Amino acid sequence: MVSMDGKREEQTFNEQYQRMVDEIKPKPTLMKNLIWAFFIGGLICTIGQVFQNYFIGLSLTKKEAAAATSAVMIFLGAFFTGLGVYDELGQRAGAGSVVPITGFANSIVAPAMEFKREGYVFGIGAKMFVIAGPVIVYGLITAVVSGFIYWLLR
Repeated sequence: MVSMDGKREEQTFNEQYQRMVDEIKPKPTLMKNLIWAFFIGGLICTIGQVFQNYFIGLSLTKKEAAAATSAVMIFLGAFFTGLGVYDELGQRAGAGSVVPITGFANSIVAPAMEFKREGYVFGIGAKMFVIAGPVIVYGLITAVVSGFIYWLLR
């Protein structure tokens, strides 16, 4: 049985320890993180816009150019994840690297790369959709339900 003095001593020790941790813990540089996220996110979007303008310049319709741009950006996100560059980018840019299409490609390829030593079936195949799988499933379910509601209302 612990006495009240023992509990107080433990509580005091925990408070002192927390103060020490707070003192030596590196403080986040909020403005620096915001600038990095803004710059990298903007750069990814600018690259996507350059590709879209290029495809439109090749006489593709806006819809075809958007599809081609999406394919290129998915490829680039997956390619740079495979090289380990996208992970470094994510370390610096934080949320800026999670621009939807390249971030989604990264979320599919990163677990696959992590478990590639376990083989194609139980490693890459099984772990590829660990993060992206729920997004795909719930996105598909939402699309079906929305489509059904739209069909009912028409």
